[in-house]
Amino acid sequence: MEDFDVLIEDDRWETVDLERLAQGAAEATLRHLGLTPDAAELTLLACDDTRIAALNNDFRGKARATNVLSWPAEERGSAIPGGDPLPVSPGVDGMVELGDIALAYQTCAAEAEAADKPLADHVTHLIVHGLLHLLGYDHENDPDALLMEGLETEILGKMGLDDPYRENGPRGLS
Repeated sequence: MEDFDVLIEDDRWETVDLERLAQGAAEATLRHLGLTPDAAELTLLACDDTRIAALNNDFRGKARATNVLSWPAEERGSAIPGGDPLPVSPGVDGMVELGDIALAYQTCAAEAEAADKPLADHVTHLIVHGLLHLLGYDHENDPDALLMEGLETEILGKMGLDDPYRENGPRGLS
């Protein structure tokens, strides 16, 4: 991807080669949806629980840490439950501004450990999840959740990763 910034605030993220994971997850997600990765603009903030709790409070009114947050550059969600989001339109420069994603190290690491998964696999899933939010997918109701979870499973499967929703997987990530 040409314009993908990864901002690492917490050095513990270096243990999973986050830039490589993020690049791979973003490219796989965009290609799966028929989008050109080189035309996408995206920023990933790799922070800790304290920072993400503050962001979660500021933007969602929830004063607690969470695994992933996303801020789409444009509202693309479908008005119909389970419907496809609005199409992505490039700007005059041919680029598509997608938005921003933030990940919290401690929460992600604790979730991976609790699920007995490699941290890299869990983080890859969360990046795919966050990027789908930027593209207008959500999990606010069952039809939307089924669509989004199905896409996550397909994308991760193409990347050689297990279905995150099989056996007690989380329903409705942030």
